[in-house]
Amino acid sequence: MYLSYLWWILEPLLFVAVFYVVFSFLLDRGTEKFVFFLMCGKIPYLWLSKSITVASNSLLLNKGLIASIEIPNVVFPYIAIQEVLYKQWVTFLILFVIAIYFDSQPDIRWLWLIPITITTYLMLVAFSLIGSILVTYVQDFRILINMGMLFLMFASGIFWDINDIQSDYWREAILIFNPLAFLINAYRSVLMFNQPFDVLHLTLLATFFIALTLVMHLLFRSLNSKLTQQVLQS
Repeated sequence: MYLSYLWWILEPLLFVAVFYVVFSFLLDRGTEKFVFFLMCGKIPYLWLSKSITVASNSLLLNKGLIASIEIPNVVFPYIAIQEVLYKQWVTFLILFVIAIYFDSQPDIRWLWLIPITITTYLMLVAFSLIGSILVTYVQDFRILINMGMLFLMFASGIFWDINDIQSDYWREAILIFNPLAFLINAYRSVLMFNQPFDVLHLTLLATFFIALTLVMHLLFRSLNSKLTQQVLQS
């Protein structure tokens, strides 16, 4: 492509620009910091969405390599995840620049971004490993995963504030059962408002995703030969 690595920067900016035009100009729902608000939601979402989508297809896309050498199949989702991570750091730098532009000055509270980002990574690893097994056995899951990513985009508070929900029941339900919504809200709490977030909730999420990842590693180990056969037969 002519623009090559510039797409790492342009893609998230174009996504945000589209939402900004729709909600700020067409629907007249934008605020002074709406671009900043969108970036805090869209960048973590893109990281999650790309990682799960690419990693879910990683075994099938590496069919030739799997047929040629003996290697644990769990390696291939991780390669896809790390490739997306390698590109994603640029977009987070953009987010930090925008935060500073909107007078959110870096201070010690920004260190809370470290556990939030680690938990986001743990989440996408766990879901990517699940997706890679499902797609390998039933390729129709590709469509379901894409639909799931679309659902998360609308249900996770990317272009609306979850704290605007009047019902305490539904607000808490979304934060509990949609970990992406909680993480996006946590990013905004730190970067936009310099406010604390529920550290216990974050700790429980991280623990859950670590446990889920360990379970998926055990599953990959027990299914390694069957996964190889399934890939070669596809």
